[in-house]
Amino acid sequence: MAAELRLSLSDRERYEFNKLQKRLRRLTGEAIADYDMIQGGDKVMVCLSGGKDSYALLDILLGLRENAPVDFEILAVNLDQKQPGFPADVLPRYLSGLGIPFHILEQDTYSVVKRVIPEGKTTCGLCSRLRRGSLYTYAAANGVTKIALGHHREDILETFFLNLFYGGTLKAMPPKLLSDDRRHIVIRPLAYCREKDLAEYARIKDFPLIPCNLCGSQPNLQRQAMKEMLHGWEKRNPGRVETIFRALQNASPSQLADRQWFDFAGLEALRGTAASCGDTNAGLEILAL
Repeated sequence: MAAELRLSLSDRERYEFNKLQKRLRRLTGEAIADYDMIQGGDKVMVCLSGGKDSYALLDILLGLRENAPVDFEILAVNLDQKQPGFPADVLPRYLSGLGIPFHILEQDTYSVVKRVIPEGKTTCGLCSRLRRGSLYTYAAANGVTKIALGHHREDILETFFLNLFYGGTLKAMPPKLLSDDRRHIVIRPLAYCREKDLAEYARIKDFPLIPCNLCGSQPNLQRQAMKEMLHGWEKRNPGRVETIFRALQNASPSQLADRQWFDFAGLEALRGTAASCGDTNAGLEILAL
């Protein structure tokens, strides 16, 4: 069974929660279907960090599995990075209460990050690489076919703008990803879900949240700046964040400038030929005045 609701909810609050839960399950189900994330017989490893998003992901997947058209396994996995003061008993107690298979990986990535990254510098990049390596290794050794992460819509957009502003690339977090070594498929079932909805869901569900003391307290993180930028845009222009996310699903390679993704040199051979309905080179008649 999924986590129980707060006992003190009023009838109105329960009504609003039911709407929220239905919305999150619907959006998660749509993302799973749109990107063909889960197939029959899959063993899905839900990476549980102790944060609101991964708790919500596990809870929603458990709920969806009850009526899913295909059978699949769920395995919850947490990576204990040996941060000082980490409450190691919280997740095992919570997961034991759910009655589902789980495993706690123990890897002292904390010491590695603190040794390698100078004081005051952002630790997130190295920390995430070390976590990914540990989780991939466990997945390969335990028959896992899908690795599920709790990234939501804003995580994807923040990554897009980080790459745009600081990396000079047009890329984000795809809802479904094949690892570089082609051994693992990573899925993000919460890709369509809003962060504020997940925060409210976690609050009402009263998940035993565990803060990240390694990087969560670092000031002036670039990702935090992207979060504040998106929040400001949405506040001044409601719906803008949704529009930007839709743009990631509606790319036009012929309207950009990447020669690897569009054959600009080959346009000469196409001149004078009939255009098809799906011609990606449409719209070139628009002039920048």
